[in-house]
Amino acid sequence: METKRFNHHPHSPAYHFLLQAGPRLKLLPQVHAYIVVSGSGHTRSLLTKLLNLTCAAGSITYTHKIFLSITNPDSFLFNSLIKSTSKYRFSIHSLYFYTSMLLSNIAPSSYTFTSVVKSCADLSSLMLGKLIHGHVFVNGYGVDVHVQSALVTFYAKSGDLSNARKVFDKMPEQNVVAWNSMISGYEQNGCGKEAITLFERMREVSTGPDSTTLVSVLSACAQVGALGLGCWVHEYIIHCQFELNVVLGTSLINMYNRCGNVLKAREVFDLMQERNVFAWTSMVSGYGTHGYGHQAVELFEEMRRVGPCPNSITFVAVLSACAHAGLVKEGRNAFTSMKEQYHLVPGVEHYVCMVDMLGRAGLVEEAYKFIKQQIPKTPSAAAAIWTAMLGACKMHKNMSLGAQVAEHLLAIEPENPGHYVMLSNIYALAGRMDRVEMIRNIMIRKSLKKQVGYSIIEVDQKTYLFSMGDKSHPDTNEIYRYLDELMWRCREAGYTALSKSVMHELEEEEREVALRYHSEKLAIAFGLLKTKSETPIRIVKNLRMCEDCHWAIKYISVVTKREIIVRDKLRFHHFKDGSCSCLDFW
Repeated sequence: METKRFNHHPHSPAYHFLLQAGPRLKLLPQVHAYIVVSGSGHTRSLLTKLLNLTCAAGSITYTHKIFLSITNPDSFLFNSLIKSTSKYRFSIHSLYFYTSMLLSNIAPSSYTFTSVVKSCADLSSLMLGKLIHGHVFVNGYGVDVHVQSALVTFYAKSGDLSNARKVFDKMPEQNVVAWNSMISGYEQNGCGKEAITLFERMREVSTGPDSTTLVSVLSACAQVGALGLGCWVHEYIIHCQFELNVVLGTSLINMYNRCGNVLKAREVFDLMQERNVFAWTSMVSGYGTHGYGHQAVELFEEMRRVGPCPNSITFVAVLSACAHAGLVKEGRNAFTSMKEQYHLVPGVEHYVCMVDMLGRAGLVEEAYKFIKQQIPKTPSAAAAIWTAMLGACKMHKNMSLGAQVAEHLLAIEPENPGHYVMLSNIYALAGRMDRVEMIRNIMIRKSLKKQVGYSIIEVDQKTYLFSMGDKSHPDTNEIYRYLDELMWRCREAGYTALSKSVMHELEEEEREVALRYHSEKLAIAFGLLKTKSETPIRIVKNLRMCEDCHWAIKYISVVTKREIIVRDKLRFHHFKDGSCSCLDFW
């Protein structure tokens, strides 16, 4: 063996050879050989360091070989090995070494459990994690703050928020890791309101949030449209002089975009010293969802000139922007460049955007041909693509083609109530009430129900949720009186209810009442009552806004002289002076 490449040290050359080799797999076998030849093959500290380095180098096979050559490994070696395998995501092997430790009758420590629980989290193995949780109690580490933090992280990552919260609440003192895990667990599982509530509690107990906390909270704000809190977080970042790195900056951009303030998002984007593909893509997407298609395309072209190489998600963002702004030429060019210049293979999302773009622009027959001729026939793509096509048929009242498309969809997803509702609306718009009745009966027979819609509004950094006909709010009577008065003023200004926007089993008068108390109208009425006259009203809705609400809110913006911003399932609508930023193109 050649050892001349290592600088010898008169006291412990083998250890220095290890330090010089580092996690480089080509050099580590030579150092290992030197350790054995020099008579240090049983020195635990050297072998432990060697194991850590081979693990860091990515060779778990070599790590196992060295481990098997060691007789009677001690607690320190086991813990180091379990920690390294957990750290470098060799999670199964971490559990293997933990099992070996138990079989060697060596008691695990808090360090052991912290690493093993992390491995269970990385594996998303709820069963194994619960088993380890039992070991934690048996071995007396149930109140160790580091182990508890690891358990909170594990349960949150595994989606078991109930157990995560139980462990969290039992902690005698929550550290920032536990707070972060619980807040991000809520946010990543779609519980944005709970994440924000917990963050408010974190602020009350004076635990200082770090950048990880702020990223999760900003994502939660984006989820529920909590612009007030999002602005507070931005001010906190500036006040505490947090570095506006790529992750934090992109989180701010995403929050402002999804809370309806695209101009503020652009300010953050321009201030960032470093912008990666995610920051650029978030800004392009923000412009697109707010109806600023031309700005989205301009920024995309700037990205191609001076920014990082766009990825497949960037192309989804720019194609969606083109679809919602009627920029067919620009969309076609982007789709072509994606394949020919960047050699990216279009996915389902890109094909959906193209069908959506052609359909919205009135090129319904061309969209149908595009599906038949250009899109690969894969089951995973079919439902989303035909759904976009059905939406185009409804928009342009193409009943004959819509019925064909619906047949495709119902064959693929016969239990999806949304498809039946869309087809029912197409028939209603065409005056085919016999077909509407048939669809209604099918839904009753199959026990299919429309998804429940709800709207969220933030007032004074508190979020309020409304559903259709909701009477749970303490100010219900005041809200309903005001809304009735508001809709009367709208009718005086020329508004008439588009009663075909609701399911057609209702009588005409019942439909109008149902429309009047849709969740977004209730939320807007509450916002108008509780905010100052110059304050824009911001609403987040979980479903696509119905045509009647879109029509009515235009009139509400006129009679109240307020700007109203609604984020529905698909995009943003900025209502002002009787018009909408989507130009009725949604």
